[in-house]
Amino acid sequence: MKSKYEVLVIGGGPAGALAAKTAAEKGFSVCLVEKRPAIGAPVRCAEGIGKEALAEFIEPDSRWISAEMSGAGIVAPDGFEMTLESSMAGGKVGYILDRKIFDRELVWQAADAGADVYVKTRASAPIMHDGRLKGAQLECCGNVSKVMADVVIAADGVESKFGKWCGIDTTVPVREIMSSVQYVMTDIDINPHATIFYLGNEVAPEGYLWVFPKGKRAANVGIGISGRKSGKGHRAKDYLDRFVKQKFPHGKSIECIIGGVSVCRPLECTVADNLMLVGDAARVVDPLTGGGIYNAMFTGKLAAEVAADCIAKGDVSKKALMTYDREWRASKMGKSIERNYHIKEYMIKQPDEKLNAIIHSVSALDLTEFSTLTLIKELLKANPKLLIELGALAASIR
Repeated sequence: MKSKYEVLVIGGGPAGALAAKTAAEKGFSVCLVEKRPAIGAPVRCAEGIGKEALAEFIEPDSRWISAEMSGAGIVAPDGFEMTLESSMAGGKVGYILDRKIFDRELVWQAADAGADVYVKTRASAPIMHDGRLKGAQLECCGNVSKVMADVVIAADGVESKFGKWCGIDTTVPVREIMSSVQYVMTDIDINPHATIFYLGNEVAPEGYLWVFPKGKRAANVGIGISGRKSGKGHRAKDYLDRFVKQKFPHGKSIECIIGGVSVCRPLECTVADNLMLVGDAARVVDPLTGGGIYNAMFTGKLAAEVAADCIAKGDVSKKALMTYDREWRASKMGKSIERNYHIKEYMIKQPDEKLNAIIHSVSALDLTEFSTLTLIKELLKANPKLLIELGALAASIR
């Protein structure tokens, strides 16, 4: 490991990998460090991504695609299931990935582009000089080294310690952290080509439960509930265990993953002098779905592009790096995060009876295309009272 790089990336997930690859392809010296001993493990993700979204960054490869989806279903609290076929959902359905292989492929591409990669290496402290970030102290197998960098890109996930150490408030309110548990299950009866979402306060309070196929008789079966709804006897795992016992009594769990997902608004600012935050560290997970793979790759790539331009111009101040913050907020991704935050805030307040009515009304709509925006627009037409309930949001999307 060298003592000086132009770009230091902390975190080897999709955000960090795209950042490292992009910066290296532009000819800059890049170091990527990952605190875990292996890229891609453990998996803390339902692993779904749309076909169109994936195609923006990488060609699909059967090595890291577990299943291809041709439809989706939403199950109301009363058990009614609304189905969305591929002709309606199109590129919005997509793939279920094998993140252990997918993440490694992204990091391999970064390494092939010229980035130095180090695993089991964690950033333990920022290196500051005159109030500005100059690099990071790194620890690997008991050895401590200092690495200086023109720009540090923090892709250290939902924990986001590095940004906090540098003075950025990365706190997420308890109510806006989804307490999540997921089993990888086998020997279960499922539709291998459709993702299914279950809603309802008895099933997943202020959240949802999902079944994402990973083969003919295998799936990610998981749940996310509001942190404020979690407690002794009614934790996410309790709800998931009850569902599995009822739905898949003979299924076998071969992996259990526990973690948290932020469903809040993004950070007020995702840059500082010499520092950029991307992916989960920037809180750019979709607050409605909890999905974050695309948003991670998008912000990682954009951050590296802006960092490269600023380094070339000799100005890596917060003011210069703000181009990144402005551009992702103004993007289609940024606008959808803001819109979906308001929709999420509305949905989590609804009793099961209202959720039943909404899902039943959606199933009766003649949708030629499925997207969150299309769905909300059609819901407003079918349910005029929602105009008042959704307030300014409804007016902005009509």
